[in-house]
Amino acid sequence: QWMKALEMLRTAQHSTVESNTITFSALISSCERSGKWEKAMQLFSLMSQSTVNPNTNTFNAAIDACKSVGEREKILQFVSKMAQNAVQPDTITYCTAISACQQGGHWEKALQLLSEMVQTRVEMDAMTCSAAISACVNDGKWATALQIFGLMAD
Repeated sequence: QWMKALEMLRTAQHSTVESNTITFSALISSCERSGKWEKAMQLFSLMSQSTVNPNTNTFNAAIDACKSVGEREKILQFVSKMAQNAVQPDTITYCTAISACQQGGHWEKALQLLSEMVQTRVEMDAMTCSAAISACVNDGKWATALQIFGLMAD
């Protein structure tokens, strides 16, 4: 399926059909679902070189591709790129990034991301808070974990 999607992009590039954010997002998602995360990264790079600007869905698709192979640092790089491109992360973005921090032992970065969520008024869900709590617990930061748990009650 991802090969068909790439062929469609090639055809569009050589015709009057214009590639757009939706096209790239769908292609990146298709590659991720097919286990072709490196192809997804190539597509994101190609998009960055074109005149098409990524949106939250595009970034989330790229982040999901990184998540599928445990590329935690790349996930955090994409979150940073979102800010550089003036693209607002959503709950899905933050949940995935905080989960990556939890798995990578980066509890401080998890808290920073959680703080960004609060500052930008992005809705915190139970999964996101749970990942942040786990990141803290994994590093023995029980008091901080309890504070996050308190946020969930509010």
